[in-house]
Amino acid sequence: MNSKKLCLLGSGLLLSAASLYSQKQDKPNIIFILCDDMGYGDLGCYGQSHIDTPHLDQMASEGMLFTQAYAGSPVSAPSRATFMTGQHTGHTEVRGNKEYWRDSPIIKYGDNNDFAVAGQHPYDPNHVILPEVMKSQGYNTGMFGKWAGGYEGSASTPDKRGIDEYYGFVCQFQAHLYYPNFLNRYSKSLGDTATVRVVLEENIKYPMFGPDYYKRPQYTAQIIHEKAMDWIDQQDGKTPFFGVFTYTLPHAELVQPNDSLLQSYEARFPEDKNWAGQEYSRYNATTNVHAQFAAMITRLDLYVGEVLAKLKEKGLDENTLVVFSSDNGPHEEGGADPTFFGRDGKLRGLKRQCLEGGIRVPFIARWPKQVKAGTQNDHQLAFYDLMPTFGELAGVKNIAKEFSNPDSDVNYFDGISFVNTLKGKKKQKKHDFLYWEFGETDQIAVRKGDWKLLVRKGESSLYNLANDIQELNDVAQQHPTIVKELQDIVYQEHTPSPYFKITLPK
Repeated sequence: MNSKKLCLLGSGLLLSAASLYSQKQDKPNIIFILCDDMGYGDLGCYGQSHIDTPHLDQMASEGMLFTQAYAGSPVSAPSRATFMTGQHTGHTEVRGNKEYWRDSPIIKYGDNNDFAVAGQHPYDPNHVILPEVMKSQGYNTGMFGKWAGGYEGSASTPDKRGIDEYYGFVCQFQAHLYYPNFLNRYSKSLGDTATVRVVLEENIKYPMFGPDYYKRPQYTAQIIHEKAMDWIDQQDGKTPFFGVFTYTLPHAELVQPNDSLLQSYEARFPEDKNWAGQEYSRYNATTNVHAQFAAMITRLDLYVGEVLAKLKEKGLDENTLVVFSSDNGPHEEGGADPTFFGRDGKLRGLKRQCLEGGIRVPFIARWPKQVKAGTQNDHQLAFYDLMPTFGELAGVKNIAKEFSNPDSDVNYFDGISFVNTLKGKKKQKKHDFLYWEFGETDQIAVRKGDWKLLVRKGESSLYNLANDIQELNDVAQQHPTIVKELQDIVYQEHTPSPYFKITLPK
């Protein structure tokens, strides 16, 4: 790793030279808005006709809509790990939702039992992550929402990984509740020296499960959004900023304030259904599940609209790249009904599956200074392309060259910058293939051109996405040479993990 940029110290990657913070006026501000479990077809600009998403539709009309963009994984933590590390899930440390709260002691919040330690498997402290890259280039860094990159007290929490201001859920299991007992905070401006818990005092007066849960007043989706807006307000336009807004909407539980937005959808869907709840998963019972889900999407859309309006208000709009996407495909948890709205955009498969419906996601980029308004693009990209893309815009010409760690055996950087695509240039380097693996359902996928290899528990299927977007016709027997070629890619790209097992193709 270039010693002028970063130095390894203990468990984290820390900045070493104050001269790195010199401002260059041409550096764009960057905000990555990542929602939770939104399907490819959940937005109006992707064909949704039953849910109102005017701000995201306008964002697409003012920017670039991608039709073949992919999450890094079909589930949350590893998908987030791919954009944080620039690695696909055959290389990155985090490849599943490995939990660290299960054996934790229990503590009390009011009369509510909760875990003393919460969080997921940590990122490799010897491999740089995206906020550290941006921090090294002089950016103010803020993250608001779900972290899912290390448990509390681990070597990989926001305070140790290049983030100036954080507010949200360190643990994605905690994020199953929209009215939880606590949130997490790390704030340099407030003098925090580590990530701390912020107890939601009004919430803990009531139980976490059952009818009285709905008396809890502190709705975290709104709280986290307000913290993100405050952070934008603090930017002075002189120093570039990098924000990651990982909203938990529209993930289950299907619970939110009973306001006019929800009531409008309840009126639209009078023949709705209810769900009984699932306490061990922290998904509370809910009524009118279709109205709840639709209102969550529109609420998220309103938040995005407020972000864009704030940038305009502060005169930061023209030179701020805003990217919107989802961490994986649609879910069925908490009573959600992914077939009701045609949420998969005619794709087959859901969250936790490497079928197209589990990994192909909405992806919109808006940057008035550079991105031509109203464009649609079929460039094939995956989340691990975000690190080199944002890095290039920040001034890093070669991520692998400048940030490889000589003491690490896992110097993989799988992403390819798509800056040229954003700027409308014809010369764009493309992937030879895209790769996914997910051990919890024992699935692997490789996409090469229009060919898609899907490996489930070691058994291979082959699909031609050019004429079979739903992956209904397995043509493996007709094309054994292509199957072998894609299987060889699996063996080439998979590095063994002691934590996340997978069955390689037979």
